Amino acid sequence: GPMISHTRRRIVVLLVASLTALAAVAASQASPGEIAAKKAEADSVLAQLQEIDNSLEVAINAYDEANYRLGELDAAIETNQRHLVIAKKALTVAQKNLADRIVALYTSNQEDVISVILGAANLDDLLDRIDSVKRISSQDVQIIKAVRNARNDVRKQEKQLESDRAEQAQVVSDRAAQKQSIEGQLAEREAFYNSIKDQIADLEAEERARQARLAAEAQQRQAEAERVVQAAADAGVSVDEATIISEPSGIGTAPPSISGGSAVDYAMSMLGVPYVWGGASPSGFDCSGLVVWAYGQVGVSLPHYTGSLWQVGVAVSYDQLQPGDLVFFHGLGHMGIYIGGGQMVHAPHTGDVVKISDISSGYYRDTYEGARRV
Repeated sequence: GPMISHTRRRIVVLLVASLTALAAVAASQASPGEIAAKKAEADSVLAQLQEIDNSLEVAINAYDEANYRLGELDAAIETNQRHLVIAKKALTVAQKNLADRIVALYTSNQEDVISVILGAANLDDLLDRIDSVKRISSQDVQIIKAVRNARNDVRKQEKQLESDRAEQAQVVSDRAAQKQSIEGQLAEREAFYNSIKDQIADLEAEERARQARLAAEAQQRQAEAERVVQAAADAGVSVDEATIISEPSGIGTAPPSISGGSAVDYAMSMLGVPYVWGGASPSGFDCSGLVVWAYGQVGVSLPHYTGSLWQVGVAVSYDQLQPGDLVFFHGLGHMGIYIGGGQMVHAPHTGDVVKISDISSGYYRDTYEGARRV
């Protein structure tokens, strides 16, 4: 797809630089043909690595969704269990009242009532028989209705509980299968990685230098934004008036984020933390886990599932993006936090770390789905 082809092109450019340097050192030992063959091999394996990462993103999002659904089911089962306890208590009270009334009816020596009581095969049959007696009182009718309603409630809650538990068992099974799939793909990825780890080490060194530069640029932008705020305060004007905006049309259609800037600061403090699928703590993050953690630090609770995060807050157009906005890519298969300057901070995929990436061009611009402001 477009992502693979773009990644392939980018990797070719990087590999040309790194492998040219290697060739200069070892020119006496490797012919140009051998170097070209090695570059082509590394390019091919890195492209396969990208395909595995894409597949892992899909599997991990499915696992996150199953965890999210499991939490909902746990809550539903707990509620149903409480309702079942209440319904059973109501049934006990209603049956006691019915028993007292039957004793009263029996001792009244009304032959037709006595024959009804003695002829009943079970509680349902007894209720039907008593209900049909012509001389039954309004009190008897109320008691019978209470018993019927309580029994129906118990049956309804028990069926719902059985249904919830069956669905929960299926979700647990799905999670186990997804986990096994992820672990299998991780093993496959590890084998690919080991086959070209020397070339990747060169690329990673280059990427670390680039990340340091991007982080410094982001810090400069943040410092400039703070200077604008201070200048606006000193001048007694609004921040909008103190800021030069090249394209002001449409600004303000989505309300500004209250906590987005702080969430960005927390996410940026995690630069370099390894990607861990299912992770949502400083020991490791997946793409939605970083978002959930960063916003959690500023008191905003978000669901750890990209599909649910797509529903939070309000939609924001690309030209209105502000730091803190959640940005989504690749059919909601990936997400990050916008930091300004056409860049986001995110946890890309297994084998990578929390980093800054450009969303204004290349793969992320090509697969951009939209943004939400919390």
